[in-house]
Amino acid sequence: MKPANWWLPLLIVVLIGLGSLLFVGSRTYSDAPPMVDFINRSGEKIFSREQIEHGQVAFLKYGLMDFGSMFGDGAGRGPDFTADALHEMALAMQDFYSAASPPHTEFTRDAIAARVRREIKENGYDSERGLVRINAAQAHAYSQLLVHYRDYFRGKLPLLPALANADGNEIDDLATFFFWGAWVSGTQRPGKAYSYTNNWPYDPEAGNTPPRSTLIWSLAAILGLFLVLGVVLFLHGRFSQLVGWRARNREQPSLTPLWVNHFVPTQMQRATYKFFLAAALLFVLQVFSGVLTVHNFLGLNRVLGIDVAQFISLVSARGWHLQLALLWITACWVGASFFLLSASYSNQPPGQVGLVNLLFWMFVAMVVGNLAGVMLGPLGVFGEYWNLLGNQGWEFVEMGKLWQSVLMGILVLWAFILFRGIRANWGRQQRWLLPNWLFYCVVAVSLLFLSSFVAEPETNFVIADFWRWAVVHMWVEAFFEVFATILVAYVMYLMGFVSQQGASRVVYIAALLFLGSGLLGLSHNFYWNAKPVATLAVGSIFSTLQVVPLILLSLEAWEFRKLPSQQGSAGFGQAEAFLFLLGVNFWNFLGAGVFGFLINLPIINYYEHGTYLTVNHGHAAFMGVYGNLSLAALVFCSRYLISGDAWPAALVRRAFWSINIGLMLMVLMDLLPVGFDQLVTVIDRGFWFARSEEYIQSDTFQWLTWARIVGGVVFTFGGVLPLAWLMLSRYRARKAVEPTDGVGRDITPEFG
Repeated sequence: MKPANWWLPLLIVVLIGLGSLLFVGSRTYSDAPPMVDFINRSGEKIFSREQIEHGQVAFLKYGLMDFGSMFGDGAGRGPDFTADALHEMALAMQDFYSAASPPHTEFTRDAIAARVRREIKENGYDSERGLVRINAAQAHAYSQLLVHYRDYFRGKLPLLPALANADGNEIDDLATFFFWGAWVSGTQRPGKAYSYTNNWPYDPEAGNTPPRSTLIWSLAAILGLFLVLGVVLFLHGRFSQLVGWRARNREQPSLTPLWVNHFVPTQMQRATYKFFLAAALLFVLQVFSGVLTVHNFLGLNRVLGIDVAQFISLVSARGWHLQLALLWITACWVGASFFLLSASYSNQPPGQVGLVNLLFWMFVAMVVGNLAGVMLGPLGVFGEYWNLLGNQGWEFVEMGKLWQSVLMGILVLWAFILFRGIRANWGRQQRWLLPNWLFYCVVAVSLLFLSSFVAEPETNFVIADFWRWAVVHMWVEAFFEVFATILVAYVMYLMGFVSQQGASRVVYIAALLFLGSGLLGLSHNFYWNAKPVATLAVGSIFSTLQVVPLILLSLEAWEFRKLPSQQGSAGFGQAEAFLFLLGVNFWNFLGAGVFGFLINLPIINYYEHGTYLTVNHGHAAFMGVYGNLSLAALVFCSRYLISGDAWPAALVRRAFWSINIGLMLMVLMDLLPVGFDQLVTVIDRGFWFARSEEYIQSDTFQWLTWARIVGGVVFTFGGVLPLAWLMLSRYRARKAVEPTDGVGRDITPEFG
């Protein structure tokens, strides 16, 4: 617990995590399934490596990862093209042998099915010559797959209008890319008894059933969870008086309503309001894009007689929905970090406000360019510059390379502004203060974002997906968790509920737990997308252990909930922000903990991967935890920036309950039941069918999708729109004063 000793355990955890990442990355490169020429037994070329690459480029260029998925990664409206192509391959091979060996008795049908399963598993890769040899039945399946996808994509033009610009060669190259994915999923990895994807997706027709390693490592993960949980709970009971909200609080909390209403913000703090206003507007736009995405499932693409899909296609709407979620939350976190920094140190260096304003306008330019690119890129507006200005095609990393570079500049400038703010107070004994933690975390996030620049459109999909997950997972399940804890601890400190030392201890323990499980837990995203089997072992153990810090947060939730009652008769001036922090605790347990654990065990994930159970976890964890936290930061800071007599406390409380009840209704009425129904469908008929158009358009799926609208109405009209209206209409700037007259000296004497 001595801060002077904190660096060593943290360094060990980070080095182990990064070492694991480097191991998985190096094995990904060395063990990646080959993208090479495919020939028949006579030596004639069936298709070339360039056709596979061109197909992958077309897959990204037209944004198909925001329509369907590859190896289970991507959207859920369209098929998983890996599973679809594998099943079509098996059926075509059966037809090939059936035509050659009538009559069709039950015995011959069973014999043909067994032969097809065996031949799909045979790996004809010749590493010396750099090619794959396939038999006549597989070559026939490839020719049939070309016909299948020509018909499929031409029939999907109302959903994917961008494909109207695709020529026949691009469609055939797409089919070639999907055939390669099917081959990767079906053929055995050299020297192993399972495929490159560990026999995923589940399709008995193609011989894909779960290997024994999925069960073995699931049992090992459960064993490890209970062992580690027992140790951590013992330590929690032993040291809870030193760490967490039970630690000694500050004796005189300052945040009475009277104190908050008389707060006078500094110029730096006033400059942060535009970030929160932008966040509120982007939140509304994100909900709007989500509405368009859901309506597409229901076939409601026409508004006032206009086909909206011709202007904002399904892939554009979903790309917006994902990008805007990251953008509005980022705006909240950037604004909150600057506000909290200026509340901690009154002696901010000159020029800080100018840098904050510069960062904001860089953010605006990046958002406008990003959204325009995601919308227009798949429509072919940018031509050969689609990857630079449009939609890169990678789920969650849709923004064009140019806007990606601008975002990198924003992250660097963010870290630079924070460093300037803490530099004057930098000292050997103060390296673990809360402002310093903010700086460390932003630097880590910036470094991780470099991973998004590695892959090119032609990079082997398996390798490129490793780098995509290095951004998405490492941000969300490692450093974002730490940053979230920093914000919570910081706000709780400024609310007067915990000392600076106690808040720093909370952050330190959270950093050890989240980085210790999150960095290694990255591998649970690599179970089935053609990564080495070692990732199955690492991912199963450490992704399961990610539940441990969430359970600890739940244990602290009761003490956390009781903190405002300690305020006494004077009352509490930040009750609305505290409500959102309670929401963070609740969804940390349910969305991230319960729903995350539900899908992370390999034996469950094998059947569940790519279904709505993943979507359920994603919505409950991302909106429930990061969304509530961002809104807590927005409300906390806005409470100081909006005049006391203009603050609508009842409206903010109603917004909180509407957002969280609406989210719960979406989970319980749509995402969770759809997920379980889809899981049962996978087990009964195979993954390919659970993602087929027949299932997506079934009455059960459609009815449950309609049910989501009920929760969405409560979420939007009760919560999101009122918050946006509040930020637009109620701002009355409090008078700006010089930093020396600000509140930092009074509210945070330990930082002074």
